Amino acid sequence: MNIDNRDDLGLKDSAGCACCSTASAPTTTDVSAAAVTSEVLVAGMTCSHCVMSVTEELASIEGVESVDVDLNAGGASRVTIRSTAPVDTAAVTAAVEEAGYSLASSSS
Repeated sequence: MNIDNRDDLGLKDSAGCACCSTASAPTTTDVSAAAVTSEVLVAGMTCSHCVMSVTEELASIEGVESVDVDLNAGGASRVTIRSTAPVDTAAVTAAVEEAGYSLASSSS
């Protein structure tokens, strides 16, 4: 290998390559920081169909981004609602009742 005939490519030793450099990294806004999370307990759900029904009704409320259900078959299931703004309690109650269930009272 002959190293005497090297071509200078004009590359400079800098603080990182273009894909890793923090100086030129695009800034992003964390939209999840603006999200509101609330939890309710729903009585009477026993299966995945129950979960789907409640999730579908709650997801139809304006501003709701996601619904996560921790099913407790035969007991009170914890439902986490993530939204862009606080969700009206009456709208949540109506959605749960439309699905055929009711809100359970919290014991805490």
